[in-house]
Amino acid sequence: MENKTNNRIRIKVMCFVTDGDRVLAGHGRDNVKGEDFYRVLGGSMQFGETSEEGVRREIREELNSEIEDLKFLDIVENTFVYKGKPGHEIIFLFQGTLADKEIYKKAKIHIAEEGYEFDAEWVSLKDVSEGTARLYPEYDYSKFVKRTNK
Repeated sequence: MENKTNNRIRIKVMCFVTDGDRVLAGHGRDNVKGEDFYRVLGGSMQFGETSEEGVRREIREELNSEIEDLKFLDIVENTFVYKGKPGHEIIFLFQGTLADKEIYKKAKIHIAEEGYEFDAEWVSLKDVSEGTARLYPEYDYSKFVKRTNK
């Protein structure tokens, strides 16, 4: 009989926080693939909460900040392999600004939550659109890159 403990779809909420041409994202590494990547901040929805309540809670837990000007962007289905194991998520993707403006001045923010730790940092959206920085979930982030005539 097949072990199905990890074969479930997870419901996630994420907030795309930008500052000009950069996005705040968590840094990760998949040693199996040998890949460094970034992930939009957020986490799992809890039973009984709306997606808006969930994304506000996740950002409050991770950054100790409220979200202003929150707007719903999209629902993203994300199938992936991480550290050799398949994953499947349905993500409610939002965009917003942080009430704590001091976060915009920091290069890195250390996040420790529920048994795991990582650093969030500002990632160039130009690097994301050019493929030199990998941002998950996969999404068309190019619409957030400001065009210049330089």
